[in-house]
Amino acid sequence: MSRRQRSRTLYALAATAFAAGALPVLAAGTASALSDGGCRSATVQYRLVDTDGKTIGPDWTSQGGFHQWTSVPGTVEVRLAPDQKVGDGCTYPVSLAEYTTEGPDWLSSGRQALVDKSTVYLDAKDVAGSGDAGRTWQKLTVKSPDCYGQIDLYGDDVTYDGKTGEGHGALPDQPSGVMTPYHLIAAWNGGEKACEPAAPESPTPTPGEATPSTPATPTAPEESAPQQESKPPAEASKPPASTATPPTTSDVPPLASKPPVSPAPSPTDSATPLAETGANSSTGLIAGGAVAALAVGAGAVYLASRARSNRA
Repeated sequence: MSRRQRSRTLYALAATAFAAGALPVLAAGTASALSDGGCRSATVQYRLVDTDGKTIGPDWTSQGGFHQWTSVPGTVEVRLAPDQKVGDGCTYPVSLAEYTTEGPDWLSSGRQALVDKSTVYLDAKDVAGSGDAGRTWQKLTVKSPDCYGQIDLYGDDVTYDGKTGEGHGALPDQPSGVMTPYHLIAAWNGGEKACEPAAPESPTPTPGEATPSTPATPTAPEESAPQQESKPPAEASKPPASTATPPTTSDVPPLASKPPVSPAPSPTDSATPLAETGANSSTGLIAGGAVAALAVGAGAVYLASRARSNRA
């Protein structure tokens, strides 16, 4: 083989090695996005209805905020707003809870006490659309308060009653800055009188018990050493009470505890699932092979240059 043919061969090997190294690198740099099969937040609409099902006030709305009731919202209809796609198996809990309060609005509500709660679960069948005239929607109903109270419409199924454990949360407490429920859609306050505190239970005496006798002559108490003054314990610091009402939103999250409908199996037990804009675990191997191939190509280019300089 002549020097010219050997030079051409070395150049061809160098170009082939460089291409072999560059292609995996380019392929590894392309993001592989996951298919969008998860459940996203959905927008909830509501309206107040009376016992006959007639609408009270505005029709379907997603308006949040705190409202003073003119009529106690004992029943609320809910649905998912139109023009949104809800995946199969996606479920959205919506709850209505009634509390007694210490005043007729949020700033005077004080510490609240849960009276009643109702929860429904919305899915793809509850999305509004054309031809909804006369259609029935899911309803939430709670007891009507007869004193100062607050009614919350919110997007989860947690019971905010002050108890601990799964499914329970802290009571709303304006002076302490506790702004529950979370995922609050809208709230109503009102009432015309204070709620009566529960009467304390007094123990009933057992028949046959002897009545304690009173001593005829009171005895003078024995003198005792004066007690040292003790400092009162420092009060635990409390967060300052907020003058703002809790935030509201009509976008509620899906039920987190529901498993996916049909999870896609992994190709192998050791494979790492793809991220939304990343690559899989073979990227490192591809990059390593690409570096090795680039090294071979560089060596071939060097040998070709040496052969050309020797020929000269």
